[in-house]
Amino acid sequence: MTTTHLRFPTGFRWGTATAAYQIEGAAAEDGRTPSIWDTFSRIPGTVRNGDTGDIAADHYHRMHEDVALLRTLGVTDYRFSVAWPRVQPTGRGPALQKGLDFYRRLTDALRDAGIRPVATLYHWDLPQELENSGGWPIRATADRFAEFASLTAEALGDRVATWTTLNEPWCTAFLGYAAGIHAPGRTSPANALRAAHHLNLAHGRAVQALRAALPGESEISLTLNLHTLRPLTGSAADREALRRIDALGNRLFLDPVFHARLPEDLVRDTAAVTDWSFVEDGDLAAAAAPIDSLGVNYYAPTTVAAGRSETPSPWPTAENHVRFPRPPGPRTAMDWPVDAEGLYELLTRLRTELPGVPLMVTENGAAYEDYADPEGRVHDPERVAYLHGHLAAVHRAIADGGDVRGYFLWSLLDNFEWSYGYSKRFGIVHVDFATQRRTLKDSAHWYARVVAESSLPA
Repeated sequence: MTTTHLRFPTGFRWGTATAAYQIEGAAAEDGRTPSIWDTFSRIPGTVRNGDTGDIAADHYHRMHEDVALLRTLGVTDYRFSVAWPRVQPTGRGPALQKGLDFYRRLTDALRDAGIRPVATLYHWDLPQELENSGGWPIRATADRFAEFASLTAEALGDRVATWTTLNEPWCTAFLGYAAGIHAPGRTSPANALRAAHHLNLAHGRAVQALRAALPGESEISLTLNLHTLRPLTGSAADREALRRIDALGNRLFLDPVFHARLPEDLVRDTAAVTDWSFVEDGDLAAAAAPIDSLGVNYYAPTTVAAGRSETPSPWPTAENHVRFPRPPGPRTAMDWPVDAEGLYELLTRLRTELPGVPLMVTENGAAYEDYADPEGRVHDPERVAYLHGHLAAVHRAIADGGDVRGYFLWSLLDNFEWSYGYSKRFGIVHVDFATQRRTLKDSAHWYARVVAESSLPA
């Protein structure tokens, strides 16, 4: 019997992704100062088991070993983030050369291995000193971020051809400043909305700074965790609930970045907590600085219905109008539903709403209860099935006319999974955190075959 394969376009970019605080460790070495996650993780009860990212996967000291793993996988690209407090410890002033030297060594090692470096400038590790000055709810933080972007691009622009400004600003704004379950742990709906705007502004100003510092052929992007939303029923009330969450979860970021506007219904919905007077003339035009591609992070869809949501809510002003029912079906160790159709739906929506904007799936993956067996092997058939289904959805979106140019699997390594600490494993490489031993899981061997053939068994 001949196996049918789903073949991806020539030049399709295959990668994995990580984030600095989740893997680097070396939290107090070579001049690095605390980020908001260093501070937050030390507050009792915020992170499972009291875990911190002090050591994480020790990537700072094991970088060459990890690049060798990437080479074994055969990936064409590697998406990593630059730790702001490692490069600019106070969030102000000149760059710290020891910090930049680490990323110079990393990008040189990647290039020597034939792997394209993809740098994300912000993956949630705001220098604590900037949070002490007000954090993302204040305008000045957007200015500081543009300066950081310029410093980093000037140092690494000859090595890195693809740059992402922000990773998942929705999480930064709403999990960090509304629900308080991520750093810095604040619970203010008004400040969360201010943070969202200043993140959009920071993105736009960083794009301008990058354009000024980088070679003309450099690619500049933004990564959003857009929400695939489904109403529980077809009732008018459930559709209204979906509209509210779509405004907060999707259009609050898409409309400023691609259309230089705020969603009018969002402004009405949130009038009880803010009048949006912090939006100044020119802000939305700045947020809409042209980018070359949009990164899409997807893990699971969200079902919404009319009602009242749980507390604390990451959805400012929606908590009295929307609830989030639990859909049936298989789930990951994060208790997230497994639903690859949601990724297809999201990519199809973006193809329709943003014609001419190339897309990259910059994060997709799943946590499962992985362990090494007595022979040292790690079998993770659930993850392989998850990845197969979602890659098939990407292929289908491309076949239907979507301009999807790459896929970055989350994640290369088991790591510090934010408020879950080390209790959740997303990696295709198992990390024994006691010894830092790395072991390729079955999913890594499977992904390497997919990458080598640039095709997926149907």
